[in-house]
Amino acid sequence: ASAEAAQSTQVEEGRKLFAVSCSTCHGLTGEGGTEGPSLIGVGAAAVDFQVGTGRMPAQQPGPQMQEKPPVFTNEEIAALAAYVASLGPGAAIPDKAEYDTEGVTDAEMAEGGELFRTNCSGCHNVVGKGGALPWGRSAPNLDGVEPRHMYEAMLTGPQQMPVFGDRVLHPED
Repeated sequence: ASAEAAQSTQVEEGRKLFAVSCSTCHGLTGEGGTEGPSLIGVGAAAVDFQVGTGRMPAQQPGPQMQEKPPVFTNEEIAALAAYVASLGPGAAIPDKAEYDTEGVTDAEMAEGGELFRTNCSGCHNVVGKGGALPWGRSAPNLDGVEPRHMYEAMLTGPQQMPVFGDRVLHPED
């Protein structure tokens, strides 16, 4: 019961933050607006990625949000993510076990490199430095990206990035 109350409190805190920081673009209840898309069903992972990498809140709307220092604390990001997750089902923030590379063998690392070259290098280039894309967009440099945020980007497909669901890559990949 106390865990449920704590989650309810976190969702309410997230709702308050959302109302003052996100609703201008995304609508008062996340339904979308003239400047931002609906957030119903995007899930907590999308919020953790977008807000945790500083892409949101956006300084101005555009085709691609640039990474910048986060505006919110980790607790505020968690509250915003909990609120948006309460709006509809979507990708959850992954557990560390889902993206942790500790104990990965050389053979698994080589397989991961092959998967990267096959699925990611077309945009991020073969060494992950990023590059130009059509329509004034660019794929970001992956150096220094937190593994959690990289995994969340694959789960949620921010901006022009595709969602890498189970049909393309499996979680163990």
